[in-house]
Amino acid sequence: MKACLIALLLVSARPAFAQEQPAGSAAAPGCGPAKIEFDVKTEKQHPVTQPAPGKALVYFLQDDARFESRPRPTTRFGLDGAWVGATQSNSYFYVSVDPGEHHVCANWQNFVGFGTRSTAAMHFMAEAGGVYYLRARDVFYRNRPPAAVELKQLDGDEAQLLMSMFSFSTSHPKK
Repeated sequence: MKACLIALLLVSARPAFAQEQPAGSAAAPGCGPAKIEFDVKTEKQHPVTQPAPGKALVYFLQDDARFESRPRPTTRFGLDGAWVGATQSNSYFYVSVDPGEHHVCANWQNFVGFGTRSTAAMHFMAEAGGVYYLRARDVFYRNRPPAAVELKQLDGDEAQLLMSMFSFSTSHPKK
C-alpha cells in the first residue's frame, strides 16, 4: 500500500518538476541553455548609442521596484535561443539585432523560492533603425507570494526615464 501511494505521488509530481527544471534549456522559445549562468557588474555610466546601419537596437531593463526581498534575482535575457546578457537589481544593457521577428526570454538564474514564475517570454518585430525597450519587472511582495518575473515592451520615454535611474550592466558567462 505504501509503495502504491509513493508511486502515485511521484507520478503526479513529475510534470511539476519538469516545468521547474527543464532539461537542456529554459522552457521559453527565446531562452538559452539552462546551465549557463552569468557574472554581472553594474556601473553608474549611461552610454548612448544609435543602431548600426541595417540593424535594430534592443535595450533589456531589469526593474526591481516591486521586489521586496534581498538578495534580488540576477535576470538573464535570451534572444532567439541564446543568452545575450544579464542584469542585477535595477540595471540595463543593450544589443544590436538584425531586422525581423525575435523571441525573447527573461529568466532568473538564481533560486528565488518555490512556486515562483521565474521565466517570462514574448516576441517582437524589429525594423532596421528601430530602438526597442524590453523590461523584466521582478515582483515579490513579502506578504503576497509567489514571486514572478514579467516581460513587456516599454514606451521609449518611460524606458529612458527608468534608465536614467538605473545602472548600466555588463555581464559574461561564468566559467
